Amino acid sequence: MYPTPQQLTPAHFRRRTLTISAIALVVVIILWNVPLFSFIVYPLRLFVTFVHEAGHIIAAVLTGGEPRGFAVFTDGSGVAYTAGGLRAVILPAGYIGTALFGAGLFYIANTWSRTRLLTAILGYGLVFFSIIFTLPNLLSGFFALFIGGLMGAILVSSARRSSDEINLFILNVLALVTGFNAVLDVVYLITNPGARGGPVLNDAAAFSAAFAPWVPAAAWATIWAIASVLLLFTAVYFSVIRPPRR
Repeated sequence: MYPTPQQLTPAHFRRRTLTISAIALVVVIILWNVPLFSFIVYPLRLFVTFVHEAGHIIAAVLTGGEPRGFAVFTDGSGVAYTAGGLRAVILPAGYIGTALFGAGLFYIANTWSRTRLLTAILGYGLVFFSIIFTLPNLLSGFFALFIGGLMGAILVSSARRSSDEINLFILNVLALVTGFNAVLDVVYLITNPGARGGPVLNDAAAFSAAFAPWVPAAAWATIWAIASVLLLFTAVYFSVIRPPRR
């Protein structure tokens, strides 16, 4: 029987976060490297694409632009439509925003004892964001609405029915998957030099063409990947390696 959040001592809280985050890391590595588990990786990939496109939408809102909606396709790619705003911020926001989401979620999940509340907040946030910003007039928009709504419902259900430990494991998996996404995509680009599709390369190519045509798209993707690694490492360091005093 595990103690409640109110009963957790700092030592127990640290042991719990270290153990569950380590298990989540091993699980993510296995899932991404064993083809047998591709049926599990697929919904996670869709979730990452959802977060990626949401990053563009949020960046447009924050820079004074107009978000016109986003969509997620069944092949795991996606698209976001915006007008106005700072294009220099909006274009890398899908990539960097995904890394920020993963790092932020990992840090909060492993430093805040209200794990089930955090899971519920994330779940409801996905549902509301889907309803407000997915494209209503495209099949891929309805698919994005379905993905966001389904993931949100699963998280809310987990917050209500599952233990703190299960919820912490789920949050860590989602955080690590989104946090590592940038690196995994760059590895794909390096090992598949003929690749031209996907949201990352498209964003990097658009950014290169608009602001620095002398720098190849793959170089921008690599720079963004390094930034993603630093963000995730910072979150891991200050949450489970050298956590704040409680």
